[in-house]
Amino acid sequence: MEMNYFMFGPPLISLLSGIAILLWPRLLSYIVAFYLILFGLVGLIPVFMVS
Repeated sequence: MEMNYFMFGPPLISLLSGIAILLWPRLLSYIVAFYLILFGLVGLIPVFMVS
């Protein structure tokens, strides 16, 4: 059986980010920026695959 890592990625990243924010509130802006950049790039992958 093949595991689909894209299905587990966003919830796992969200969970780890939430824990990190609780422990280190100053990381909030960095975590949000990283999250937005990462999932923006993941969302653009199909656009680049078609071209």
